[in-house]
Amino acid sequence: MRAEDLHAWLVAQGTGTECDRFDVHVLASILAIALIQSRERGLPLPGLVGLGGQDLVALVGAMLPGALSRFQTMADLPAPVPDENESILRDLLRRGTSEGSEWEYGLAAMVARRAMEPHHLWQDLGLRHRRELSWMLERHFEPLARRNTGDMKWKKFFFRLICRDEGYRLCSTPVCDECDDFDACFGAEDGESLLARTAAGRPAA
Repeated sequence: MRAEDLHAWLVAQGTGTECDRFDVHVLASILAIALIQSRERGLPLPGLVGLGGQDLVALVGAMLPGALSRFQTMADLPAPVPDENESILRDLLRRGTSEGSEWEYGLAAMVARRAMEPHHLWQDLGLRHRRELSWMLERHFEPLARRNTGDMKWKKFFFRLICRDEGYRLCSTPVCDECDDFDACFGAEDGESLLARTAAGRPAA
């Protein structure tokens, strides 16, 4: 099944839940691109979404109940061990949730894991464009999102916050306009959706 078709099927499995349809779309997008990459790379799904099997099954059961049977076999899979960068980002996101809900904590883990992939963050979350990522962050990580007053690229922005707030030296300069990578941090985040890429027969990696 192509990623776009898988996404559509997952969204349909959320019918009848009380969850907001946009949140269903976000979860379906993350799972669709991760499932395709799991097949392409021969890796278990938890390692691509940052959640252990039990947490993943619980999240699917709450938001995509029609798809639960497909994921229940993953319940015993262990949670992936994050590296330092992923762990720091996950903690930053968890502290910056809008409501501190289980969905937002799960989303924090998934965003942190997907941020370790090489593309724009919106692409590696399986979303259609950067605006969807901004909407999601403004809704579920509002205390963090409102600090991005310069419209910095989201992945760059998060690690910039870590540099400033946590005392890490991930950035080369303390002031953005003195940095040689200014355009890399503030340039356009356009490109092709990874779900669309798989529909054209190209790998999602």
